[in-house]
Amino acid sequence: MPYQLLADVVLSLHLAIVVFVIGGLILILVGNLRAWQWVNTLWFRLTHLAAIAVVVTEAWIGVVCPLTTVEMWLRAQSHSSTYGGSFIEHWLQRILYYDAPAWVFTLGYSLFGLIVVGTWWRFPPRSSRSNRSPDA
Repeated sequence: MPYQLLADVVLSLHLAIVVFVIGGLILILVGNLRAWQWVNTLWFRLTHLAAIAVVVTEAWIGVVCPLTTVEMWLRAQSHSSTYGGSFIEHWLQRILYYDAPAWVFTLGYSLFGLIVVGTWWRFPPRSSRSNRSPDA
């Protein structure tokens, strides 16, 4: 099996989730300032909240992200080191992984999660039914 390729796919998926969590918050804030209704759709907001809730929960209980675990297992199966390898692996790992004490990440994720929860209060999500006009 192409373990190296699969590891790169998992790493890319991991980055996509990070981009969704960070970019989603930016879209919610900018979108509300620009009156973009779609940024407050319930499905988008629930998906975004769930994503950051998983990250914060993992940090608080000290669990390594399952995507990281799967990626490292795939890299071990391909007999490659966790820091070398393909172009994708090299650059995405530089973006995603940092050396810092665990409490720094827990604090950062928790603060980010609180900001996401704050957007629910400041810019409440709307179900698709509440977005329709009464004349529809």
